[in-house]
Amino acid sequence: MSQHPFARFIAILGRGRNLSRALAVEEAEEAMAMILAGDVLPEQIGAFLMLLRVKEESPAEIAGFTRAVRKTLPAGLAGADIDFSSYAGKKRQLPWFLLAAFCLAQSGRKVFMHGCDGHTPGRLYTGEVLHALGVAPARDLAEAGAMLARRNFAYLDLAAISPPLARMMGFKAILGLRSPVHTLARMINPFAAPCLLQGVFHLNYMATHRGAAEILGETNMIAFRGEGGEIERRPAKPCETLGLRDGVPFEERWEPLMEEPRQSPDDDMDPKHLVAVWRGETNPYAEAAITGTMALALKTSGAAPDQVSAQALATRLWSARDCGAWMKP
Repeated sequence: MSQHPFARFIAILGRGRNLSRALAVEEAEEAMAMILAGDVLPEQIGAFLMLLRVKEESPAEIAGFTRAVRKTLPAGLAGADIDFSSYAGKKRQLPWFLLAAFCLAQSGRKVFMHGCDGHTPGRLYTGEVLHALGVAPARDLAEAGAMLARRNFAYLDLAAISPPLARMMGFKAILGLRSPVHTLARMINPFAAPCLLQGVFHLNYMATHRGAAEILGETNMIAFRGEGGEIERRPAKPCETLGLRDGVPFEERWEPLMEEPRQSPDDDMDPKHLVAVWRGETNPYAEAAITGTMALALKTSGAAPDQVSAQALATRLWSARDCGAWMKP
């Protein structure tokens, strides 16, 4: 029996301590292109993903994978100012980042959000929260583009962007571990937004995201440890960030916004509290998380030159929001 063409990529990763190595960008792109085209056996996909998981995916690998995914998307997609991925899900705090995204959209910035619900039990996912809030998702990339043009916000499930990636996201229940697909999905940026936001749970992935973004030629991006791994500022904690500003790598620390270092988990996790805060109910933690997240986005996008002015602008935009609507009709 002749060797399967994909077997060489598994061999590169799995030859042992002294002979295995990371894939080069071109190798990673070719390997992912084969997976997306359906030219790889299920056993090979499982072995490939877990070998990557054990060694941890490199920036070059994620960049190559991302290139392969982007080549499967329709040409000429544009219209987003901020790419806002949401794949972790929440279990300790409500997704206050949604209100940050809505407020940014109300201020005239076009926010494209993408995610995948249900891959890890016991978490509250963005798609289901948007449904509870009465915000309809887009059905495909074309409709997402129309929503961005009309109301400055669109959410699209990964299954509508890349069905093969969505299927692989579901492998966590089968393999028992997250895979590099979780890192890859965050990097797709299908509308080529000039501002890319990344929230992580494990700090080492900050450098992975920034390195991949640099290889891909992204100009402005930021990665930080967000609440629950989402793009949401933890206001009682210092926020260490890595990113790119006009293509140049930077590292920056943001000081806490609140004095209380710990925040009790939200045992309720009822989206109705998002509605109450949007309509004006006082919640110091929520407001700090929302405006802190907005400040990171505003500074990364170039709307503010420094942290102080970014936080001040975020606070003004939050105060000026239309409390009677999530966004433009």
